[in-house]
Amino acid sequence: METQDGTTVERGGRAYDVVLFGATGFVGELTAEYLAAHAPDDCRWALAGRNRGKLEAVRDRLAARWPRCADLPLLQADAEDTGSLHELAAATRVLATTVGPYVWYGDGLVAACAEAGTDYLDLTGEAEFVDRTYVLHDARARETGARIVHACGFDSVPHDLGAYFTVQQLPEGVPLTVDGFVRAGAIFSGGTFASALTAFGRGREILRAAHERRLHEPRLVARRARAPLGAPRFSTETGTWALPLPTLDPQVVARSAAALDRYGPDFRYRHYASVRTLPMALGGTAAIGVGVGAAQLPAVRRWLMSRYEPGQGPSAERRARSWFTVRFVGEGGGRRVFTEVSGGDPGYDETAKMLAESALCLAFDPLPKTAGQVTTAVAMGDALIARLRAAGIRFRVADAR
Repeated sequence: METQDGTTVERGGRAYDVVLFGATGFVGELTAEYLAAHAPDDCRWALAGRNRGKLEAVRDRLAARWPRCADLPLLQADAEDTGSLHELAAATRVLATTVGPYVWYGDGLVAACAEAGTDYLDLTGEAEFVDRTYVLHDARARETGARIVHACGFDSVPHDLGAYFTVQQLPEGVPLTVDGFVRAGAIFSGGTFASALTAFGRGREILRAAHERRLHEPRLVARRARAPLGAPRFSTETGTWALPLPTLDPQVVARSAAALDRYGPDFRYRHYASVRTLPMALGGTAAIGVGVGAAQLPAVRRWLMSRYEPGQGPSAERRARSWFTVRFVGEGGGRRVFTEVSGGDPGYDETAKMLAESALCLAFDPLPKTAGQVTTAVAMGDALIARLRAAGIRFRVADAR
């Protein structure tokens, strides 16, 4: 790992407060731009990646808009070089990474952060990776005090914090149910496409990792927290067709519920895509089926990835027209609430914002004492909601009865 001069002043034994790994990728550069615009003046942060020349180009683009970034430290590390990852983790208090697919490139960095006691953040939506890192690294992270927080972008911040926000509007100490309904108008990048195709083609590995996690994870005593896959239905609450979403998001919500007593003695969460018309619902289901089928054939999967490579993404103009809304219906103790989390471009602009604010939250905010693999709601909860609200993401109660 190579650093610039002037980075030897340490806080808490580390040279940096926040390091962004993968800063030369599409979402990585957006996250760097957000940090350049919003990181506090006393935040000591750096860009990290494999290619020094590309890092310098990113820094030059940042410095053209924010001259104070002209001397931003650059750190070289490779996801396949264990030594460089351990150096990187040891240099910072918080390490945020956008380098995916994480099932291929992520484990070494989680291991390094768990060993160094460094807080780790990523953007993964890959259930296999999350389950595998829990089995391999949760225990060591608890010993060193590291917080391993996966899914700090659109996967799964709006859903995890939205369910947490909804629960806070309901009575305590009673069984609770929450349903989430997701709508978005956006397109995805090459990196997201690669991650999705990778997951579609690894069904057996996903099931095996989930089984291993269940063997290691302690069981709840006298409480239940679950996220069953719902059935397709017409939702009278939202006036749309609701299609069950078998993504990482409901698993994250259920893990927050298992860790926090505020979710009550018996908590259930269901997660849906919200579609206005039946033909759109049928078409979306068919498209997912085609994608899953194509991903089973390695040659087809490689060809599809080559057509839309990581590093590509929608233009600023297209992102400016993008949006997302997640509506929640929560019930319990005789009360029913309707809440909403909404914002702009979900996969890129808002994801970069969520990752950057999560990193700053871990670095600077007073938070509950946690360690090991934890969710955003458990690690940051109210503090991160406050940050995201201040940054323009809306959390609101639409109705209560």
